[in-house]
Amino acid sequence: MLRLGIVGLPNVGKSTLFNALTSAKALVANYPFATIEPNTGVVEVPDQRLAGIAEFVKPQRMVPATVEFVDIAGLVKGAAEGEGLGNQFLANIREVDAIVQVIRCFDDDDIQHVMGSVDPVRDREVINLELGLADLASVEKRLDKAARTAKSGDAQARVETRLLETLKEALSEGRPAREVVPSPEDRPLFDQLNLLTAKPVLYAANVGEQEANSGNTHVSRLAAAIRESGEPGEVVLFSAKVEMELAELPPEDRPEFLDSLGLAESGLDRLARAAYHLLGLRSYFTAGEKEVRAWTIRAGERAPRAAGVIHTDFEKGFIRAETVGFADFIRVGGWKPAREQGLVRSEGREYVVADGDVLLFRFNV
Repeated sequence: MLRLGIVGLPNVGKSTLFNALTSAKALVANYPFATIEPNTGVVEVPDQRLAGIAEFVKPQRMVPATVEFVDIAGLVKGAAEGEGLGNQFLANIREVDAIVQVIRCFDDDDIQHVMGSVDPVRDREVINLELGLADLASVEKRLDKAARTAKSGDAQARVETRLLETLKEALSEGRPAREVVPSPEDRPLFDQLNLLTAKPVLYAANVGEQEANSGNTHVSRLAAAIRESGEPGEVVLFSAKVEMELAELPPEDRPEFLDSLGLAESGLDRLARAAYHLLGLRSYFTAGEKEVRAWTIRAGERAPRAAGVIHTDFEKGFIRAETVGFADFIRVGGWKPAREQGLVRSEGREYVVADGDVLLFRFNV
């Protein structure tokens, strides 16, 4: 399951976004630190292809891919030194796949800003600084232990010490861990560290209701600052107010509401699509009488690994994958006509699964 950690300063709309996406009803209040314990919620990733496949298969249920959101307490400047709630809660998002920075890009005198004014460029810098300081503290702690072990002649500890010293230097200079490119030998250790500044970042710009489609000058400034930094971060527009109103509507009324605001899709759709793009993710489908289901894999993964997403036994005992592309599956009307027309292929262990493949795995355990 794709996991996204939501971070941001207090009162920027983090918990409102979380509520809208998950209907978890996390505490929302106009004061700092409304969220203390991390909130987690699982949401479905909208994919119209599921319904298209189900039209021909007539399954008992449809199961979309899912995203888990983790919402933690708001960061403040000086969190690494214990300001606010400190940064101890950042451990709750060390296991996520990517970080969503919620940045306030709306003006509202009735909602106080923890730093006194709305400035998305400054807010992003504060968040990045605190994430970097949290990583630095983690690296220094581990480096101290590794260095002591290395003195005893432990070869692995020497390798670890070298990598940690490189990371400490980068983080001390205010550079994110993602700028350190580990060698193939160091890659497993680098990944094991789960450093926050090594993770891909999405920026969720919270704007007013009338700006959810076009943005504003705050968003433009934020996007320009990201470009100038050279960071491969994408800015996704959303309006927490719109998302909350949308979440309270029956599903059948949501398209009309979005259309009235000139929006083609919800904030969830935008975030999910952006997250998939950022992480290089793809979806494939299984289709049977019991269920039609979407499964998430990384681009370039071969058939056995894709099978392992369903169950490890599928990967261990993989024989072959019977596959047909989504477009062909829909065009001819399901498995049976696809087989009759020779559109179903039998693929082996080296087959790279394509986005939208409809797959049936053959395996032996």
